[in-house]
Amino acid sequence: MDYEPPFLETYKTLLQQNIEDSSNTNNNNNSLLLVENFDDEEEIELPLIDLKRLNDEREKCMEEISDAARRWGFFQIVNHGISNDLLGMMLFEQMKLFYQPFVKKSSHNFLGNLSPRTYRWGNPSATNLRQLLWSEAFHFPISDISMMDNDHKSLRSSIEAFVAAVTPLAQCLAEILACKVNMMIKSKNYFRENCFPESSIIRLNRYPPCPKKLSSKLYGLMPHCDSSFLSIVYQDHVGGLELLKDGKWVRVKPIPGALVVNIGDLYQALSNGIYKSIKHRVVVSQKEERYSMAFFYCPSQEALIQSHSKPAIYRTFTFREYREQNEKAVKQTGDKVGLSRFLL
Repeated sequence: MDYEPPFLETYKTLLQQNIEDSSNTNNNNNSLLLVENFDDEEEIELPLIDLKRLNDEREKCMEEISDAARRWGFFQIVNHGISNDLLGMMLFEQMKLFYQPFVKKSSHNFLGNLSPRTYRWGNPSATNLRQLLWSEAFHFPISDISMMDNDHKSLRSSIEAFVAAVTPLAQCLAEILACKVNMMIKSKNYFRENCFPESSIIRLNRYPPCPKKLSSKLYGLMPHCDSSFLSIVYQDHVGGLELLKDGKWVRVKPIPGALVVNIGDLYQALSNGIYKSIKHRVVVSQKEERYSMAFFYCPSQEALIQSHSKPAIYRTFTFREYREQNEKAVKQTGDKVGLSRFLL
C-alpha cells in the first residue's frame, strides 16, 4: 500500500541487528532489547467524570476531577461539549490525510507553508528497537493551521472547529484543578492570561498494524510524560494506550465518545507535585490500525511556571526553558528528561 511508511526498508539494518542480538542473547540483563508480552497487561477503566454534573453537583464533580488528577494523573470525561459529529469528522479527515501516498505526505510543503517537521514517522535517531516508533503523526502548533493550503481546506476547517471547542474545555478543567488545591498563583486568570489557542499544540496519530515478529519489540509511542499543562486525547476503539500505575503498566479501556485527560509536566510543577504527570506509552496492534488525536494545552513561550506552595519542589522556569532543556536531552540521550532538571 503506497500510504504506508517504509519501516522495514528504512530500518532494515536496525531491525535485523536487534533480532539477531535477541536470538543470540539468553537472560542478558544488559541487552537493549527488552521483550515484553503486551497482551498480559491488565486493562483498567480510568475514573470517568460526567461533566454534565458540573451543573447540578458542581462541588462533588470538581472534587472527583481533582481526586483523579492526584491519584491517577489520568481520567476520562463524557458530556464534554464536543459533539460526536465533530469527533467523527476529525477522524474522517485524519484518515484521508494518512491515506495519502507516503511520497506525497512526506514531501516538503505537503500541507502548505508548515514546518518540515510537521510530518513524523519512525525515529531517524533510533539506535535500538525500543526507540523505533511504529507510528506516523502530524504534529503542529495551532498557530500553523492558518498556513494550510486550500487543498486541505476541509481538514483545516475541521481542526479549527475542534480547537474552538476543546480550548475552553481545557481552560475549564485547568481552572477547576487550580481551585481545588487553592493555588496561590499571582492572578486568578493565570490560564486565560498565559494559554491561548495559538500557543497549544495538536497531534494527529496513526499506528499501522505491526508484523507479529516485531509487535512485542516495538512501541507505537515510547514511554513519556507530556510537556503541557493538560492533554486531551480522543482515541478510537482499538486501544493501546497504557499508563504506569503503582509500578505496573496497565492498559486504558477505550470508552466510545469519551475523551482522555491527563496531567502534564507543567501542571505537576505548578501544583508543586500535588497533581501527577504520569508516564504513559502506546503499544502496537498486529491486526488493526489505530487513530488518536491529542490536544496539548500549553502556555506562551515566556509564561512562568512557578510552584504554587512552599517549600517549592521545583525552581521557577519558563515554558521556553523547559522545551529547550527537553530538546537538548533528546539529542543527547534519545529521551526527554523532563521535570527532574528543574528540581530544587
